[in-house]
Amino acid sequence: MIDFVHQIDVAYASPETLSPLVRRVTARNPGPFTYTGTGVFIIGHGEVAVIDPGPLLPEHEAALDAALEGERVTHVLVTHHHMDHSPLAHPLARKHGCQVHAMSPRPVANPVNEVRLEAGDDSGFRPDREIADGDVFAGPGWTLTTLHTPGHTSNHVCFALTEESTLFSGDHVMGWSTSVISPPDGHMGDYLASLERVRAAGFDLIRPTHGPAIRKPRSFLSAYIGHRRARERQILEHLAGGPRPIRDLVAAMYAHVDKRLHPAAAHSVLAHIIHLIELGQVRCDGDPALDKEYALA
Repeated sequence: MIDFVHQIDVAYASPETLSPLVRRVTARNPGPFTYTGTGVFIIGHGEVAVIDPGPLLPEHEAALDAALEGERVTHVLVTHHHMDHSPLAHPLARKHGCQVHAMSPRPVANPVNEVRLEAGDDSGFRPDREIADGDVFAGPGWTLTTLHTPGHTSNHVCFALTEESTLFSGDHVMGWSTSVISPPDGHMGDYLASLERVRAAGFDLIRPTHGPAIRKPRSFLSAYIGHRRARERQILEHLAGGPRPIRDLVAAMYAHVDKRLHPAAAHSVLAHIIHLIELGQVRCDGDPALDKEYALA
């Protein structure tokens, strides 16, 4: 079982001091995929970095401007291109005369998303500066290192704060829920490898974009990985009874989960099935899709 971390009270429109180097401003955009809202992290003092500026909401933009008054943003960093993370990045960078740093979204020719997942893709997002795994950003008293963590999206990155052994995990790891993996941009094999990499890094603390901090990262990540492996075993067990479409698998596997999340769960099940096909354990006729039937190989 994953020891999920929950938080009820949220201070919207005002900055919270989380550590000597970290402040957070939370956008008022709560929902089934954003939990209590998008947490925007301000790193350092005086000359600062901002991670995932968040959605284009007037109240949120004003709150972030107020929190940054008297300071200069030297780097705007984006974990990935979803509408709850990236839309405010370029407006904020223009105000401070700096650049937006991120990985560009990978072009997707045939998306399977017939439903809008999470806040949806910020499809027009492009960074000013393309970043890569291992890139370092620094300011007075702080150092951030980029970790490419594909899986949730192909361009997802996390940022590690050296001085506090803290990982800002975006949507790669969330304390209150598992992350949605939606093909073809999301890839379960990449995601599992990225989780293993983060676990091996041994951070003292993980700060997701949504919800509270994860204070026991190693045991939490072990449970997170175990949960994904258990989902794959469930799929194989259900398919042992004969071919099944994804809708039947979701109804059985997520019977006690909020039905609003079932469309997203279908995408994660598809991601698991694609991974199992790659491993030679599951088969289907033609290319994998939400409307196909699947059987044991």
